[in-house]
This record gives sequence, structure tokens and C-alpha cells, in this order.
Amino acid sequence: MKYTEYFLHTRQRPDRSFIKFEWIEYTMNNYEHEEIQNDGRVRRWAYIEEENKFLRIILLSDKETVHNVFFDRDYRR
Repeated sequence: MKYTEYFLHTRQRPDRSFIKFEWIEYTMNNYEHEEIQNDGRVRRWAYIEEENKFLRIILLSDKETVHNVFFDRDYRR
């Protein structure tokens, strides 16, 4: 996986440091929902059973570079 500097910086936050890389990869490849933002970035959501939450990842337009990752409290199926 490729990452932006922003992702590497925000990964140090306590609320994001525990997010496993395997969950990010899972969401990249097994997403439940996808949206394209106006700037071309891609949002993907997947349910992470271990946490009982939805993980949202933001990819750059190449759909390979991770820009942001967090558990989305507002996402509903």
C-alpha cells in the first residue's frame, strides 16, 4: 500500500493509531459502499466486526494511495 504524508501524520493520533493495516487493506478491496468526491478522491466504507464499526478510508484518485482512515460514526447502511 502507498500512503500520503498526511496519513502518516494522522496515524500518530491516539484515536487512529490502533487501526490495523489489515483493516485498511480489507476496506480497500471489500468495501460496502464507495463515493467519489468532487476533488477525485475516493471514499470507501467497510464493516469491521472486531470493532463493531464502519471504517472509512479516503484514497487519492489513483485508488491505491491511502490519504485518511477513521471509524465513521455517522455511516449507516
